[in-house]
Amino acid sequence: MFLKVQLPWNVIIPAECLDAKGLMLQRQIIIRLLEAFSSKKATQELGYFLAVTTLENIGEGKVRQHTGDVLFPVVFSCLTFKLYRGEILNGVVHKVLKHGVFLRCGQVENIYMSCQKMPDYRYVPGENPLFMNEKMSKIEKDVVVRCMVMGTKWIEAEREFQALVSLEGDYLGPVSD
Repeated sequence: MFLKVQLPWNVIIPAECLDAKGLMLQRQIIIRLLEAFSSKKATQELGYFLAVTTLENIGEGKVRQHTGDVLFPVVFSCLTFKLYRGEILNGVVHKVLKHGVFLRCGQVENIYMSCQKMPDYRYVPGENPLFMNEKMSKIEKDVVVRCMVMGTKWIEAEREFQALVSLEGDYLGPVSD
């Protein structure tokens, strides 16, 4: 699910980048904010950071004593992406294993669907392994699959989410073009 959130942030401008003209200072603040924002991948509460939409407020700068750098508190709006239990999503299969498949959806790289959560599908081994049902519907590499999120897990070390998904439900399965 996409969320629009408003966040406070501190932007540090080095002393050598300071200019008497306000417009250049505002530009430096925006550039530093975008650099800091792009390096922060995700948080457990908000999910993956996607884009800054608006800069709401730039507070009064405070000079840091030892360096001479100036710290500006800013408030901005941004878009984030986070998976929730019960949510329906479309994922692209990127790995097929005997016991299930791994999918990707947006920023989330590790979405697992167990073969036990694919009713009526059976594993077909070979050079390009796949899962197929009696109606000849296939789940294989690069196929888009509509599925339901059963649960998510935050991995702090990698600053990313993992998810478990299922095909148990109405209108779930491979999506045809």
